[in-house]
Amino acid sequence: MCFYCKGDMRPGKTLFSVQYGNCVIVIKNVPCMECVQCGETEISDEVMKQLETMIETVKKTMQEIAVIDYTKVA
Repeated sequence: MCFYCKGDMRPGKTLFSVQYGNCVIVIKNVPCMECVQCGETEISDEVMKQLETMIETVKKTMQEIAVIDYTKVA
């Protein structure tokens, strides 16, 4: 059940982005639960841990913009 509108949640994919200094990291195709009513997304703890690992890896390269496909890296 959605935290905001109480709608039903279903499996989906979302875009996750974070800014670190002058670097923007975009991770696409991130597994999530998505509300069918309002579109709000929730990312599980397991997926969030994977995202943190990916972000730490990209930080080491310090590119200005990085786009990663979750399904190809996780």
